[in-house]
Amino acid sequence: MKAVIKTLVLVTGLISLGACSSWVYRIDIPQGNFLEQKDIDKLRVAMTKEQVKYVLGSPVASNAFDNDTWHYFYALKGGRGTNFEKQLIVEFKDDKLQDIKGDFNKSADFNTPLDI
Repeated sequence: MKAVIKTLVLVTGLISLGACSSWVYRIDIPQGNFLEQKDIDKLRVAMTKEQVKYVLGSPVASNAFDNDTWHYFYALKGGRGTNFEKQLIVEFKDDKLQDIKGDFNKSADFNTPLDI
């Protein structure tokens, strides 16, 4: 009986010490639109808003007073403190894609309109 009690006390103590460990699992928290350069390479000047939305998805934010600027933002807060952020600003003129800015490169074909 004493051996069983000692074993239970030992197991309980080890579990309690394990719970006090500084290593706690922390999840990664992604937010926003995840975009890759291959998605940006599909964009062409003079694309409609619907075409851009089809390629990139809905923007995270758009200006309520200027619907011709869309913001795509992605942030990954790593559980261990590694953070990653990317942003893309898409500008339209007369409901046609005019320019993109941000952390991505324009493709070599960006200024070549699509044949409609």
